[in-house]
Amino acid sequence: MADKSWGASPSPPFRIRSNDSPADRAAARAAAREARGGDRDAAMAARMEERAARREEETKAREAAREQRRLDEERQAAADPHGAAARRHRGSGRKDVVREQRDTRGYTTVVDADRIRALAKRGASITGLAGAFGVPVETIEDVLREGDHE
Repeated sequence: MADKSWGASPSPPFRIRSNDSPADRAAARAAAREARGGDRDAAMAARMEERAARREEETKAREAAREQRRLDEERQAAADPHGAAARRHRGSGRKDVVREQRDTRGYTTVVDADRIRALAKRGASITGLAGAFGVPVETIEDVLREGDHE
């Protein structure tokens, strides 16, 4: 039996006598059990709704803060592009300089017929291959024709 110090109200040590039949008492207990279950369900539903509303508010607050940070970063980038690039979050690489486009005009591409055929089999277009290898479209067509004869 629970003690009063545990915070639970003790049940009476004796049954309250009534003229109800055992079936009536069982029905009353069942009704009380159903009522307690309904109260528990209602309380749980209220807690779930409260948590969902709180999570929604927190999500909106985080999104607003994220948007504000993005606007601040854009404003700073407009004022000082080199400083903004140095502060930009990168996964790797140098963080202190703005990356410059590499001058690739002096590079040469090896025109390999097998590579051209392999890329064409993967679905590359003839004009795309000609642009990638820096050769005329006719050269690509000739290489592909030679591959068909082999």
